[in-house]
This record gives sequence, C-alpha cells and structure tokens, in this order.
Amino acid sequence: MAVDMAAVNTETSARNRSNAVIAILAPLPSIVFYVSFLVQHPSAREGDTLFPLWTWCYHHPLLLANISFFLNVNVLFWFVGLLQSSHWMIDLYWTVIPVLLVHYFAAHPLADFNVWRSRVVIVLTWIWSVRLTHSYLRREKWQWGAREDWRFSDMRRQYGRNWWWISFFAVYLSQQVFLMGICMPLYIIHVKQKQITIWDFIATFICLTGVTIAYYADTQLDYFVTRNNDLKRLSKPSVPTLDEGLWYYSRHPNYFGEQLWWWGLVVFAWNLGCGSVFLGALINSLCLVYVTILVEERMLKQKNRVDAYKRYQKTTSVWIPWFKATSARKYKYT
Repeated sequence: MAVDMAAVNTETSARNRSNAVIAILAPLPSIVFYVSFLVQHPSAREGDTLFPLWTWCYHHPLLLANISFFLNVNVLFWFVGLLQSSHWMIDLYWTVIPVLLVHYFAAHPLADFNVWRSRVVIVLTWIWSVRLTHSYLRREKWQWGAREDWRFSDMRRQYGRNWWWISFFAVYLSQQVFLMGICMPLYIIHVKQKQITIWDFIATFICLTGVTIAYYADTQLDYFVTRNNDLKRLSKPSVPTLDEGLWYYSRHPNYFGEQLWWWGLVVFAWNLGCGSVFLGALINSLCLVYVTILVEERMLKQKNRVDAYKRYQKTTSVWIPWFKATSARKYKYT
C-alpha cells in the first residue's frame, strides 16, 4: 500500500508540475504578439515602414483584444481542455485575464487617460487578482488543474458525447462575453481624460471593500471546510452549515464582495461619462444569481445538511449582509 501511495503521489506531483507549465505558457502567444506590435509601431521606431497588420492593430484596440481572447483563450484553452478531458484552466485565468487586459489598454498607443486614475485602477486590479488567485489555489490545495469546475463536470455528464463541441460555447465563448463585458470600465478608464474627482475615491472605496469582504469570506469558508475534513478524519460529526463571521449575516458574502468589486469599476466608468458599461456588471450579477440557485440546490441534495441549510435559508440574507430574521434565535438553538 505504501508503494502504491508513493506512486500516486509521484503521479500527482508530475501532473501538477506539467499543468503549472501549461498555465504559464498558455497566454504567451497573445503577449508576444502584442509586445511585437508595440515594438514595431512608429511611436517606438520612427521612420520605419509599418506593416499593414500593425496599422490595423493600432486602429482597432478593442477588436484586437477580443480577437486575441478568441484565439488564445477560446480556441487554445479549449483544445488543451479536450486533450486533458478537463476544462480547469479557464477558472484559473478568470483571475488573471483582467490584469492582462488593464495593462493592454494602458499600453496601447491610442490610450489617453489620467495617469493617477490609471495607476490606482491597475493596483486595484492586481489586488483583486492576487486575492482571487490565492483563493483559487488555496481551495485546490495548491495544485494546478486538480479538477475542473463542478458545473462543467455536471454539463459533461449531461451532454455526453456532444460535450466536446458544446464546451467551446458553454465554457469559453460565454466566458469571453462575460469577461470582456465586465472589463469594459478598464477600457473606458484608458481612453477618457478627466481630472480626479470625489467619485474616483468612492469607486476606489467600493472596490477595496468588495475585495476585503470576498477575502475574509473565502478565508472563513476555507477554515470551515478544513475543520470539517479534520472532523471526518477523526470520525466525528461535521458541522452542517457555516453560520459564523460574515456568513452569519449573508449566505454568500464572497459573491457579494465580488459583485462590489465589479460595480466599483462601473462607478469609475460612470464618472467618465460612460455609465452604459453597467450592462456588463448587470449581466454578470444576473448570472451569479443563477449560480447561487445552483449552489443552494446542490447544498439541499446533501442529506447530512439539508435540514440545517433550510433553517439557514429562512433566517439569513442571500447576498447583502444583514441582520438575522426574527426567528434566527429559535432556529439556532433547536
């Protein structure tokens, strides 16, 4: 048995290393292409004849970003997912793509922006990304590609043989719509000139509040899961519902914090006269409502926690942290 476990651990470590290499190499085609464009552009090398492709890239920054996303993420990641029979990489890169986009928008030759607003938003985006990437890797026990999102696994079983082509639209193309939509404020911030106003401070406060709430909610959830796993190893009954800390006031405080972050970016764009970009955040919020329903349905399918979770639902706000319902005390001690 010891030899078998050693072999399993060796195989897991090898897979973890190979997935880490794949994840690091995955965005390089877009990065190399964009850097080549910046180097070849006349603003960097005056007097050189500009290749027609670079001229097109200069005049269509937003379209170029979408084409790069389509080819590098949708097509390449999808192909890797088919080879590995697991679409794990899109979850990891959900936490990284906004950082790549904000630097892309800031570096483009047509960019025209307030330097301080740009710096603040870039720092905020990095803080958000580090927080979410840390949460993802901590949840996955610091393994790369150990598993794919449970929603994708459910769809894999649902669609069977057709999943190979449906996954391109369900996992990747849909993610492009969501991510490019909610990242539109990052583009607006880098094409609009305006002095810093009080609304920039308000937007910064909203973003930081959202990141902070999401971080503490995820940390409390990780502690809860770890504690229950320890109890199981000791053959002791697990705690059916997380009802402490931020989770005492909200059933999904991590989702609430995440939404605050995206709506904070909308405030930045609204202050620049482009409030219409709220549609991306709105669609993302509506999708998260659907995800919330799926998560709660999944919780109610677990026999060891269904009763406790039903009580939790009756007494606790769904998203926005709020005080317990009047029946909370009765439920808590029965």
